[in-house]
Amino acid sequence: MTRRPLCTALLSAGFLMAGIGLAQAQDALTAPQVRAQLEAQGYTDVKDIKFDDGMWEADARSADGRQVDIRLDPRNGTVYPDKAVSQLSEADIRAQLSSAGYTGVSDVKLDDGMWKAKGRTADGEKVEVHMDPATGAVVAQEKD
Repeated sequence: MTRRPLCTALLSAGFLMAGIGLAQAQDALTAPQVRAQLEAQGYTDVKDIKFDDGMWEADARSADGRQVDIRLDPRNGTVYPDKAVSQLSEADIRAQLSSAGYTGVSDVKLDDGMWKAKGRTADGEKVEVHMDPATGAVVAQEKD
């Protein structure tokens, strides 16, 4: 038996994974798109745009003139102002994470307008997740 088929299979798998990563990167917003998204929603003086903790962040002035810190979903541009009020409780968030397969959930808190928690994925990887304050849907997930 030769090693050539194994090498070919490994090389093909590598290209496939690179293609998947490229497709995901193409689905993500860029910094100029983030600025345009915020300005289209009435934010002005948009600055300090950066990608951090799996989400876009920016400082801006809201339509009523207040300075706000904002987070954006990197895939669809949903804006999460830092002063958002959640209709969900900590127990709701814990239940939602549990039903989504997360275990060892801890440090659940509403912080800067988003729910944040630490836990483990179904594969056992330690992660920090950011969740939508209205729906509890996971918006971003990063290795912890």
